[in-house]
Amino acid sequence: MKKLVVLFFTFAFLFNSYAQNFSKKQASSKIPENADFWSNYPNEELADFLVSHLSDEELLAQIFMFGWAGEEPSALLNQWVSERGLGSVKVFGWNTNNTEQVAKSISSLQDLAQRHKFKIPLFVATDQEGGTIRHVKGDTTITPGNMAIGASQYPVDAYYSAFYISREIKALGINMNFAPTVDLYTNRDSSVINVRSFGEDAEFTGQLASAFVAGSVDAGVIPTAKHFPGHGDTSSDSHIKLPGVYIDWEQAEKRELVPYKYLISQNVPAIMSGHLLYPKIEAEPASLSRPWLTEILRGKMGFKGLIITDDMMMTGAWGYAGSSSEAFKRAIEAGNDIILSSRTAELDERLWTMNLSNIRSDPNFRKIVTTAAHRVILYKLNYFKSGNAAPLFPEISRLKDLIPDKDGQKFFLSQACRAITVYKKGNFPYTGGDKLLVVGPADDENRNESPFFAEAKKRYGDFAYYKIAFEKLGHVGIDWNGNQLEALAPSYDTIIFYVPNEEGAEIAKRLKNCGRRVYILSALTPIPVLTGFDFADTILLGYSYSIYSYQALFAALSGEFTPEGKLPLETTR
Repeated sequence: MKKLVVLFFTFAFLFNSYAQNFSKKQASSKIPENADFWSNYPNEELADFLVSHLSDEELLAQIFMFGWAGEEPSALLNQWVSERGLGSVKVFGWNTNNTEQVAKSISSLQDLAQRHKFKIPLFVATDQEGGTIRHVKGDTTITPGNMAIGASQYPVDAYYSAFYISREIKALGINMNFAPTVDLYTNRDSSVINVRSFGEDAEFTGQLASAFVAGSVDAGVIPTAKHFPGHGDTSSDSHIKLPGVYIDWEQAEKRELVPYKYLISQNVPAIMSGHLLYPKIEAEPASLSRPWLTEILRGKMGFKGLIITDDMMMTGAWGYAGSSSEAFKRAIEAGNDIILSSRTAELDERLWTMNLSNIRSDPNFRKIVTTAAHRVILYKLNYFKSGNAAPLFPEISRLKDLIPDKDGQKFFLSQACRAITVYKKGNFPYTGGDKLLVVGPADDENRNESPFFAEAKKRYGDFAYYKIAFEKLGHVGIDWNGNQLEALAPSYDTIIFYVPNEEGAEIAKRLKNCGRRVYILSALTPIPVLTGFDFADTILLGYSYSIYSYQALFAALSGEFTPEGKLPLETTR
């Protein structure tokens, strides 16, 4: 009897699957063979038609996303698009010093995609989070960033940050942004997350991230929340090694996963899987784990959008899997819809040949790839036919008018002002009139003076200055600069000291016995100045090296407005 029951349910399942497939084929059979992506049919039916007509090579290529070296796309990348129908490309920071060239590169790649038989356009992605992570350089705006948004306490700041960032990259033809970062700043030693985070409060991060997603969608760019399930509680960098996050499920559900619950309820279009190991929850890294992506993210949490891997060239991915080909295979099997590589694979590389062979020999693997390709194509149809999509062929002649965004510039200054936080208040505001020494960042590689000093000059006129290349210091550099400033300090009444990192903080602490009034202006992560600065008269937190943050810091210091930002971190740890 049990065998009959099992046979009955097996037959029912197979019949239902057959009926569904037959129904899809019937629907797609109404579409003529010469139809393409832009044909006027319901998106679901057209997605079924396209997927059913793609070759094995085209199915697999549709779920790959490649970056390229240099400003212009390589001949190899062009081949992937024109010959195999590559689904997506990624614009990295090394492609983008020339804004106009970015737009031209995207146009050329989309043109190749439109010459392919089904005319399926490319997803073109980048990392334009705001703040320190700004892959599209050139003329785009350096914004105050996520922690400044967390300090302002206004979700509307998250909305408009995303809106104006998205308007700039949309003008270039970029249609997908790997933002917002929703990792919590729970590990104070984190070098890879810190000010990329909105803060450490999970609920508030979810609210700010939801506003950011809404702003991006309204501007016409697909947002991608990252790095699932959470990169904030580790000091390791997944570019270099596989980070471990040693919390259990109960803690993850109450903390790391909370922002994703907010975003999933809002129908966030895409989530990036991180190369992160949670050994108390699952034995595999999240990006390669079917339990994390298919059972938890899709099943338990109900996510219906696109899952995109972080860069598979990171050591956290291929180093764990043993090779890039094995890492790609595991990422596909885990349930990622788009597999990202920062470099363009060779046409006959094993990550391609092995997975193509798997499609042809393993029915379950074919089903996984087909499902992913269908989801990608359906999302493309919904996006590109929405009426609010980024242009396939950006208007080069208009770029100077659109980038930087004029309305955005006004907004980012006001946002930076709302973020400024008085961490310690003494003789504040400071209006000048005495012998002043300003310590700040060195000139850039083109010998352009930092805007930091320009803002000081606007308020305080002539003063002595001391410049430090904060990013190039070792123990010797810290000690040498500390000695120099200890010798200089007695010659001045007041010292304004810029602190962008731990090295800057160590140098600044050498002034604790100088007997002079010291103002600390903190940029980037505030952690270095939260302890050991009892000697400082006043400490202001700015959270970024954006020109708008410099303007806001000096405007606050000189009394042009009353700063009301709040540090989005607990200080009692």
